[in-house]
Amino acid sequence: MINWLEHALGTGWLVRPAGGLTGEAFIAEKNGKRLFLKRNTSPFLAVLSAEGIVPKLIWTKRIENGDVITAQEWLEGRSLNEEEMKQQSVADLLYKIHHSSELMHMLLKMGKKPATSDESFTQLCLQLEGNGLMHEIEEVQEAVSLLEMMLPYTRNQKLAVCHCDMNHNNLILTKENTIYLIDWDNATIADPATDIGMLLKWYIPKEDWKEWLINYGIEPGKQWFIRMYFYLLQDNLQFLCWHFDRNENSKVQQRLKELQEINRSIKDFIVS
Repeated sequence: MINWLEHALGTGWLVRPAGGLTGEAFIAEKNGKRLFLKRNTSPFLAVLSAEGIVPKLIWTKRIENGDVITAQEWLEGRSLNEEEMKQQSVADLLYKIHHSSELMHMLLKMGKKPATSDESFTQLCLQLEGNGLMHEIEEVQEAVSLLEMMLPYTRNQKLAVCHCDMNHNNLILTKENTIYLIDWDNATIADPATDIGMLLKWYIPKEDWKEWLINYGIEPGKQWFIRMYFYLLQDNLQFLCWHFDRNENSKVQQRLKELQEINRSIKDFIVS
């Protein structure tokens, strides 16, 4: 692949892997200039670039073996740390994403179908039935009952483009103090509570949740919190299945511990 890229770029470019799990990303250098290259990236990248959500897209080329290569501006920067996830700039970027008609239009044009809570709940139950977790583990049974109870609150919501992996390593701060959100492989059309709940759970103290939501642009009511808990609980169960199916017992135990905590938080919230 590197040989193909060097041939496509022309004389003098040095190409090396950029790391990552997929092996699809590369860095190209020539005379002090750097480009970030990726193979067979989604056409969604062009809209993300135009919206200023990811670094600028420089060009797209189809090389001789049929692969499509994209080149983005290389920017010096670093991932945000966990404390920096509390910054207003992160909430502002997420608000921009969730309210972008251009992003929504492109995903729909690409054939991405909205993910409804009823469909995802049915799919999850089938998965839990299939691997036996539904009837073997008390915490899982309790979680499914809680999901079923919260499901009506998740219906008929305004959907948005969601990143679905709000990890601090995916937010890049450049030397120019600009924040970008990268790694859009899991993007979908869903309830924005999907992204927001994930960010709040991992990075914002619970006592600050209401203030964060107000700063994001939401007047937080009970239904908002129920929706967030629904997607947090569903996300945990999906990861539980993922680890269980791969016989990763230590991670299964970790997910079960987290599941107990989320179940307890939901019950406390409903009672309060």
